[in-house]
This record gives sequence, structure tokens and C-alpha cells, in this order.
Amino acid sequence: MNLSPLSTPPGGDPTPPETGAPAAVGAYGSTLAQVLKKTFGYSAFRGHQAEAIDHVVRGGDAIVLMPTGGGKSLCYQIPALLRPGAAVVVSPLIALMEDQVAAVRELGIRAAYLNSSLTPEAQRRVERQYGAGELDLLYVAPERLLTASTLELLQSAPIALFAIDEAHCVSQWGHDFRPDYLGLGDLAKRWPQVPRIALTATATQATHQEITERLALDQARHFVSSFDRPNITYRIEPKASVRDQLVRFIREEHPGQAGIVYALARASTEEIAAHLRGQGVDAMAYHAGMDTGDRRQTQRRFLAEDGLVVVATIAFGMGIDKPDVRFVAHVDLPKSVEGYYQETGRAGRDGQAATAWMAYGLADVVMQRRFIAESTGDQDFKRGAHARLDAMLALCETVECRRANLLAYFGEATRPCGNCDTCLRPPVTWDGTVAAQKLLSTVVRLDRERGQRYGAGHLIDILRGKRTDRVAQHAHDTLTTWGIGADLSDAEWRAAVRQLLARGDLAVGSGGHGVLVATPRSWEILRGERTVALRKDVLQARKRTSASRGRAASGSAGGGNGSEPDSADQAAALSPQDEALFERLRAWRAKVAKERSVPAYVVFHDATLRALATCRPDSRTALMDIPGIGQAKLDAYGDDLLAITNPTGDAD
Repeated sequence: MNLSPLSTPPGGDPTPPETGAPAAVGAYGSTLAQVLKKTFGYSAFRGHQAEAIDHVVRGGDAIVLMPTGGGKSLCYQIPALLRPGAAVVVSPLIALMEDQVAAVRELGIRAAYLNSSLTPEAQRRVERQYGAGELDLLYVAPERLLTASTLELLQSAPIALFAIDEAHCVSQWGHDFRPDYLGLGDLAKRWPQVPRIALTATATQATHQEITERLALDQARHFVSSFDRPNITYRIEPKASVRDQLVRFIREEHPGQAGIVYALARASTEEIAAHLRGQGVDAMAYHAGMDTGDRRQTQRRFLAEDGLVVVATIAFGMGIDKPDVRFVAHVDLPKSVEGYYQETGRAGRDGQAATAWMAYGLADVVMQRRFIAESTGDQDFKRGAHARLDAMLALCETVECRRANLLAYFGEATRPCGNCDTCLRPPVTWDGTVAAQKLLSTVVRLDRERGQRYGAGHLIDILRGKRTDRVAQHAHDTLTTWGIGADLSDAEWRAAVRQLLARGDLAVGSGGHGVLVATPRSWEILRGERTVALRKDVLQARKRTSASRGRAASGSAGGGNGSEPDSADQAAALSPQDEALFERLRAWRAKVAKERSVPAYVVFHDATLRALATCRPDSRTALMDIPGIGQAKLDAYGDDLLAITNPTGDAD
């Protein structure tokens, strides 16, 4: 489902979308469709790709909001081939530029990068290539782009366009704010005739507005696609023994498959990775405190190998192009829906079924509330942080479609998806009004009568009538609420506290230690003015379900080298003979990738190998009908592929 109007800037008047398929002819005399087929190996554009590409080719500015895997990169790569000069691509992560450049070089595109990892000699070589007009794409980090030496270099040759990737990094209230992005608005002043395109997969209406204003793109056309990722199954379950839950999830649903596990603390990433290895899962840790070489090695292994699990802080992931990540797991509560969406979006970029799994508990809510309360930010910052956390908690606690809740955060309405946990197994709710009154009464009585505040654990001990040392020390067995909650278990009480905190019916007090205090909303419950419906937590491993919603049409252009249409069904439909051929192709690809020192997906995506195994092309002409095989890859690999798919035949 596409948002409407398609090209309306936030707060602006809609620009009527163009009708028909654009047929712009660039400097090299090739139509968009011809370039798509010959260079990228795909026969049809997806969504707003063709409109956006045509607009930029003609010299217009654009803002492109597309989900991860939706094919954003084509929106600047094709214009780079059709306009004179080199496209300058602003990419935020130095560690990923090498792979980005390797991927487009495999397509026959002339590309290079400028960053601090280059030797002086290599840097001079790239600068000479740029000045001589020998590059189609030049990748530059924002901090490098704005230096005097780089600005001087860029003035030495024609610029086809500026592409600002991960444009949400310009948002000062966002989860990935990068100060260097704030200076990119000056590009319009220095090169007013050069088109600029800003791209991101994560933007609320407010972030969209910031991108428009801070990058001086007020005259840009806006191409906004649905943020839905129908192949991802979203699951959130109550946290019990989170490491055991994680191991069970991986073993039962994604054994031997690549995945990312996110944790908040650096120490946790190392401990969880060690625990997974002890349980037979190939896992490595990644966080900003590691040695640079170790981080690079972890990232290299993850991109190059099959089946590796990386346990990381949010320092890992932006721009990760690995298409076959089968799951993203969170063992701690993310701070915002934007962060959660972007992190989970690293799963299933190839279009196959993937899982976004999270274990979430009371301690997560208390910790996040405390982080905000104890932060050094001003009141505006704290209000914004609370609002973002409230939205994240609403997603966790919803009893309705989780995907619908997620998309609504980005301003998109949708029907229940049938492919999230709340759709597949609708939660059971119960009337928690009396339980909430018992808990809140205990909080209020301790505070008002004795000047005492406690965390959830002790409050539950009082309600359940547990005679602990602290209860005896403070004579809490004399409270009128002592033992009145024995009808609920510890786990049920903790779930109730968590949900009341999430909805603002209870709050974390100042002073640390996670003490709980009443809020104005608490009194509405205590006075009987409002009822409380609570969801019943269910801890149960659920077998993986294939994505059941619509996918892209076969052969259409996706992210980078294309995405895999309807691939979950294709994988299930392979015959034993086709499966054997698919594995031979994978083995060949692994060998080639190792020889070229590039990740396997840079050579070919699984989607292309699966199509090869199914169609078994017997000629070079037939190879060109396989999605993902353009002219450069046909020239480089055609004979090898035919030797595998048609070992006894003759190629034309």
C-alpha cells in the first residue's frame, strides 16, 4: 500500500504524480528500463523507483522514503549512469563503503570511495580518477565531504548528483543523529544546479520535515512508499530467562542461519555471545568498546559467512546490506520505535520470511524510565524521550495487530496483517481493575503514611504476603494491603506492574533504585473512574510461520542488486534435484567470493541462484532472462554458470 499523495512534502501542497512509465533518455542514450535490465539484470521497477529516477535524471531534487530492501540505491545509481559526471554519495559508515563499492563494481559501474582507511597513495589514485572523469560513483563520509580539500576536489570535475544516504541522521531528535549531516544543506548553495536526493528507510512525519528543512530540500519532490515489510513476522514475548529464551528461539526457528541480537550493554553482548557459543551457536560480539580491528573482523565474517550470529549494541548495523539475515532479536527494550524499526529492518532484505523477535520485561521499562529521569538533557529532551518510549511501550503492550501499530507510528494505516504474534495468536485480556487498585493503594499508603517508596519486587512481596527480612524490618505485614494479592503469582503481578508503567498509570520515582510512585492517572483507577484491561502473558515457543502477505512482482528491482520476490515460497518449492543444484551454485559462489575477497551476496543473491536452479538456463541468452544477471555479470560469470546448470550442453 502506498501513501497518498505520493509526492507531498510535509506541510506542502501535493504535486500530481506523473502518469505512465517514465522514458527519460540520459546522456548515454539509454532509457531507464534498458539501464535497469542491462546493468542490474531486472525487467521492471518497483513502487516509485521509476518516477524518482526520472525526476533526478532530469535534474530535480528528491526525498525518497522507502523501506529497507525497497531499492533506494537504484534511485541514485541509475541517474549516476545517465547524467554527466560522477555521483557523490554521502554514506555514514566508513566500514561499509568498501562493500558498497565492491557491489557496484561487480555490475560494471566505475566506483570508488574516499575515507580515512585509504593510504595516501590510494587516496591520490581515487582523486585522479575523479578528476579525469573515470568514476560513476564516489562514496564519501559526511565529515570528509565538508573538508576544504574534498570540496576543492569536487570542484575539479562535473558532479552528476549528490545522494545523501541514511538522511534521517540529520534529525537532532532521532536515534541516529550525526552532527556532520547538519552541514550538508550547504551543498545547495555551492552547487545550485546539481540535483540532490536524500534517502532513508526510517522517518516519522517529524523526521521527514527535518530532512526537508535541514538539507534545504524545500523544492524537492517527495517519493514516499509504504514502510511495511510483509515478509517479517513481528514477535514480542515476556522476558523470563532471556538467554534460554534466545537459545530456544534460534534452535527451534533459525538453526544455522544468520542473525543479529541487540543488547543495550557492551558487557551483555560479550556474555550472550559466549553463552550462545556454549550452546553450539556460532556467535560473535560487537560493540564500540572493542578494538577497531576486532570490530572490522566481526563485520567481515558476518557479511562473508553463512549462519553467523552477531550479538551487538546498536553501534552495529546501519547500512548492513547482507540480504540473508533471517532474524533480528532484541534482548533489551529499544528506546524508540524508529530504532526498533530500523534494527528489525536488517532482517529479510532478500524478501524471504524473517523474524523480528523481542523479549521484554518489567526491568526494561523501569530502566528506560530511569535513564530518561537521570539524563542531563533539558525538559524538552526528556519530554521527547518519554514520548518515544511511550510509543515503544504501546507497541509492546498492544492487543491488536502489532504491524498495524508499528505502521501507524509512521502515519500509515493498514488492516490486521495475519503475520505478527497478536494476529497469529490473539492475546487474552482480563479485568485488572481490582488488581491495579490493590497495587496502587499499596504504593500510596507506603508513601503517604510512612514516607517510603519501593520497587516492584518488594511491593509484590507485600501484596502476596511474603515474610521477607525487609517486610519484618519495616513491619509491612501490618499494612491493610498485606497479603491481599495472593491470588496472583509473582509473574502475573510483574506483568501488571509493567503494563501499568507502560500506560502511565504508574511511574518510576526519582532517587534511583526503580522506586514506583503514583501518577494523576493512578487516582482515576483508585476512585473507580476508569477500568483497567490487562493482557495475559503467554510464554510459549512458536514455530516459524512464512510471511503470508503480498510481495514484489517477479524480476522487479530491489535494494542494491535487487530483492528476492516471493522467495520463501520458492525455497519451499525447490525439488530435491533443484535443491542439489542450488547448493552447487552456492558452493561455486562461495569460492568466487573468497577469490575476490567480497561477501557472497555481492556475487549473486540467493534469489538469482534459486532462479538458476529452477530454470536451468542452457544459453547465454537464457541467462539474461534470470533476475539479477546483467551484462557485466553475464560477461564475468556466464560460462561458469552454464557449466553448472547445463554441464553437457553448448552455450550460444
